[in-house]
Amino acid sequence: MTATAALTTAGTLGTLYVYGIAPAGVRPPRTPGVAGATVRLLTEGGLCAAVSDAPASVRARRRDLMAHQAVLGELAGQGPVLPMRFAVLTPDAEALCDQLRAGGAHLAAQLDGVRGCVEMNVKGSVVPGYFADLVHRDDTLRELARRTRRHPGYEANVRLGEALAKGVAREARGAAREVLARLAPLAVRTAPGPVDDEQVLSTSFLVRHADEQRFRQAVATQARDFGDRLALSVTGPLPCYSFVDAPSTPAGR
Repeated sequence: MTATAALTTAGTLGTLYVYGIAPAGVRPPRTPGVAGATVRLLTEGGLCAAVSDAPASVRARRRDLMAHQAVLGELAGQGPVLPMRFAVLTPDAEALCDQLRAGGAHLAAQLDGVRGCVEMNVKGSVVPGYFADLVHRDDTLRELARRTRRHPGYEANVRLGEALAKGVAREARGAAREVLARLAPLAVRTAPGPVDDEQVLSTSFLVRHADEQRFRQAVATQARDFGDRLALSVTGPLPCYSFVDAPSTPAGR
């Protein structure tokens, strides 16, 4: 089932909001769902889908986003879960059960792939002002800084500033590669995320529950080792969004 995101999706009579898929036998979440709706389970072929009645409209309001995450968190506390993105709807229970039957083998394999694991996301941003050591080690920058001091002026300052910014970003990207190389062995799998000139590292790690604290400690160590050039943050545990490859379905929107 496609993990489809939507900002506004109109619900109609019989439409169900889908939170995620889990193995049959889990307890229904007691946490209220989106718009305060009661969450229930639809079971088919050894799988179950956590659903609630869809509201007339689904908007990305904070309380509903938090409710979506809370339902997934309660399911994840019982075992593996394939999380849906916010605002995935299905026309009715029959359509959803048809999809569970049709994609049962693939969905079960996906559940096995994330069993006993959580997703941890690590981001790294350039630390501005990392100049002194960089200029000391880089002959080109050192000479440019020397010429700028001898012949100061607007254009000279701009050239030096641009060169320093590029050098700082280069150092941060190198640190990001090193951090990734050190953290990857602690994960079952990794999934890269989008990066840019400022955020040079964004990677999700599929980490075993038993290794979560070890992983956090490793991130803290990298933050100390590279903190002069790379600002690291870790978010999680999260539902395993980045490691789910669910089949597409006309039922989801």
